[in-house]
Amino acid sequence: MPTPLIPDGRPLSGRWLRLGLLGEDDLDELYPVLADPEVYRQCYVMHHRPDSLADARELGRRIFLRDQGQADGRGGGRTAYAIRLATGSELGAAGTLVGTSALAEADLHNESIHLGSTLYGSRWWGTPVNAEAKLLLLGHCFEDCGYGRVRIQTDQLNTRSQAAIAKLGARREGVLRRHMKREDGTFRDTVVFSVLADEWPGVRAGLMERVGQAETARRES
Repeated sequence: MPTPLIPDGRPLSGRWLRLGLLGEDDLDELYPVLADPEVYRQCYVMHHRPDSLADARELGRRIFLRDQGQADGRGGGRTAYAIRLATGSELGAAGTLVGTSALAEADLHNESIHLGSTLYGSRWWGTPVNAEAKLLLLGHCFEDCGYGRVRIQTDQLNTRSQAAIAKLGARREGVLRRHMKREDGTFRDTVVFSVLADEWPGVRAGLMERVGQAETARRES
C-alpha cells in the first residue's frame, strides 16, 4: 500500500456545500456560529461562548486556526476548513459560512487521521450540511489521501453530537476517561468513533443516500 498523503487543503465541493481553507478573513463570519447560544446548550463546552467579535476572533485564532497548514505527517498540525453553502437555497444564500471542520493529527506511518473541531450553527442542524460535509471530508481522506482509519470524537456530555456521528455510520470504539482539559479547567471524557477504509464504501453509500433524499425533497417542495 502506498504511504498516505497529508491533506493539501484543496477545495472540496458538493451539491450543497463548498469547503476551502479557513483563514483570518473567515473569522468575522464565523462569529455568529461561535456565538450561537444553542450550540452551548447542547453541551459544546470545550471553550466559552464569545461575547464580542473581538473575542470570537481571538477564540478562532487560538482554537480553530491553531497550527493551521503545519501538518507534518507525524501527528502535528491541521488542515481546517470553512464550510460554506455552494448555492442559494432554503438553507441560505450562496457563500454563507455555516461552520468549520478540520483534518488533524495526520499519522502517515499508521495511516490514520482525525476529523474533528467540527462546529455548525444550529440553523443547519438536521439539514444535509453535516452529511455532505462528512461525505466530502471522509472521501478526501480515504480516496484522495489514502488513509486506513479516520477518527471522529466528541465530549461524552454532547449526546447530540454522539448521535450525529453514529448516524454517519461510524463505529463507536469507547470512552477515553479524563482525556482533555476544557477551558474552564474541568476534564472531558471523550467518546471515540472511527471509520476504516474497508467500511468506507458502506458509509459513503449511506451518506450519498441522505444527501440525495434531501435533494429530492427540495425538488418536490
